[in-house]
Amino acid sequence: MNIEKFRVPEGKKLNLKNHQTDFTADYTEKTFAVKDLKKNIKRLRKLQKVLYAHNRYALLIIFQAMDAAGKDGAIRHVMSGLNPQGTQVFSFKKPSAEERDHGYLWRCMKALPEKGRIGIFNRSYYEDVLVVRVHPAILASSQLPREIKHDPNIWEQRFEQIRNFEKYLFENGTRVVKFFLNLSKDEQKRRFLARIHTPEKNWKFSTADLKERGYWNDYQNVYTDALQNTSSANSPWYVIPADHKWFARMAISEVIAQKLESLDLQYPQVDDDHMERLKDAKEILQNGG
Repeated sequence: MNIEKFRVPEGKKLNLKNHQTDFTADYTEKTFAVKDLKKNIKRLRKLQKVLYAHNRYALLIIFQAMDAAGKDGAIRHVMSGLNPQGTQVFSFKKPSAEERDHGYLWRCMKALPEKGRIGIFNRSYYEDVLVVRVHPAILASSQLPREIKHDPNIWEQRFEQIRNFEKYLFENGTRVVKFFLNLSKDEQKRRFLARIHTPEKNWKFSTADLKERGYWNDYQNVYTDALQNTSSANSPWYVIPADHKWFARMAISEVIAQKLESLDLQYPQVDDDHMERLKDAKEILQNGG
């Protein structure tokens, strides 16, 4: 699969209308994509083992999307074959009082993955250039100095801060891959209705989701601005067609696998002294030790 089709080029204008939400590449049937996803899950399992042993890189995967785009399901399916000891998932909701008393990057900094691990952010610091921008009252009530809250360049400044933060991560061994699950408004409506009509899914639906749907166009605008201003060669955004969950999961797994493979990970090589100790231990064990 050519994943470059989904990548947001650095420094270029983005038009989300040019990205089909129902795109499925060469897949004519769901079964073929599911089969390839299973192959990629095995591929990721092997890559994770080497990442952990290599212990020089960390991988941070960020998911952003409109409600019902399938973030939770993508995380659950794509990461299903990974060792939980080497993986961590954080879901960022409304900031707590403690978090509001710090800079907007603080709570995510605390959750960054260690070397050798894969970290997954279900929403992230990008909320502070997305939902906060759509709802000005959030910024107005924040614990920021008045001159910052009323600075007309605040969003450009935050884009720069995020670019610098992700540059810092890259230069310290953390590779960042960011996914925007691109869902159509019609498909969101269908999924919302499914949650209402299916008793075991009722808990997933909130009237707040319906309220946010009313800001659809505003969200499309702020997502466009955020993606085109923060996608870089080292920390790219990928716009993933999300109307078909089975394709989105397949595409996400392919991007992650290719990213890990690009690191040229290797198992640690032991020196001659260590090899001699291994031989001695083998002999002792084989002789009844």
